[in-house]
Amino acid sequence: MLSAESAAIVRATLPVVGASLDAITARFYETMFAERPELLDGLFNRGNQANGEQRRALAGSIAAFATHLLEHPDERPDVLLSRIAHKHAAVGVTDDQYVIVHKYLFAAIAHVLGDAVTPEVAAAWDEVYWLMAGALIAQEARIYAAAGARHGDTWRQWRVVARREETPHVVSFLLRPVGDAPVPPARPGQYVSVRVRMPDGVHQLRQYTLSSVGELRRITVKRVTGDPAGEVSTLLHETVRPGDELTLSAPFGDVTLDDGDRPLVLVSAGIGATPIVAMLQHLAATGSDRRVLLLHADRSPEEHALREDMANLAGDRIFWYERGATAPDRDGLMDLSDVEIPAGAIVYLCGPLPFMRDVRGRLLKAGVAARDIKYEVFGPDLWLPAA
Repeated sequence: MLSAESAAIVRATLPVVGASLDAITARFYETMFAERPELLDGLFNRGNQANGEQRRALAGSIAAFATHLLEHPDERPDVLLSRIAHKHAAVGVTDDQYVIVHKYLFAAIAHVLGDAVTPEVAAAWDEVYWLMAGALIAQEARIYAAAGARHGDTWRQWRVVARREETPHVVSFLLRPVGDAPVPPARPGQYVSVRVRMPDGVHQLRQYTLSSVGELRRITVKRVTGDPAGEVSTLLHETVRPGDELTLSAPFGDVTLDDGDRPLVLVSAGIGATPIVAMLQHLAATGSDRRVLLLHADRSPEEHALREDMANLAGDRIFWYERGATAPDRDGLMDLSDVEIPAGAIVYLCGPLPFMRDVRGRLLKAGVAARDIKYEVFGPDLWLPAA
């Protein structure tokens, strides 16, 4: 809980701090990486730095956490914290790195806001930071323990046993663990980090949802264009073949298939199909008799990655294609106006942010409770503060 004195100061300064967060986080990353370039080797993803996504996600999470402390002083924003903690665990964040972040973040605040940062203002926001950092450190410790890993070290080698070209721009890799050490369990909906060494010698990480969570695990990778945003996916597409080894983290992520018996609506677009297919496979493997409605949108049947898996695993399904649709598939964008959503359903949603915003709004109008709509964002979560 934020102290009364600090709460009053944070409330008074939140508008100006919030308005300056983009400049603050830009300065923060610029100075931190200039003085600590090793953090870009195997921890921070330089693609997310180049396109600004990581900066915007950090700014949004700080503002959301501070706002929550003011509006709900007796509650902790567990959804926000859990999402961040799993992302941190997936890249191996350690407790001492919160001290490093604190140093450069508060230097950036002082640089951007200048004389407005009095000792009292600095102390109040320092309290916000360490409340958030302390809660994350505690959650991450529990997550690491559940994965059976040392704090910050969940990596192991996996061998590629098969490669399947799903579409011209999407490839799947079927993986088997190297060695006899126990493999951390995976739940449908979770993701792993893949750590690769780039041609310039720098290690980079990317998270990929497990599209299969059985004894053999599968990741399905869409090739992303652009440099450096797509450097990891490009390397995987161009160089990885059966027999090669990949370095993977343990599985993480808090958007996982629940174990209840309520109806399920699984909604995806594009490469957002990956967690949905893992959920469908799990339901089939466990002999589940839950009612499942599968809804997927894509550009065309030829560009629909894992289409065969979806078609084989879901009897009650509707596919929409912007071009090339043939019956029973539908033309155009996803339209739920004549789709009957099962009463009491839990919805799992994955795809591009504009798609998820639109579909979530339609589901709410259809009577689905907000708490029953679970979503997964690939990369830094730029939606959560406004979700």
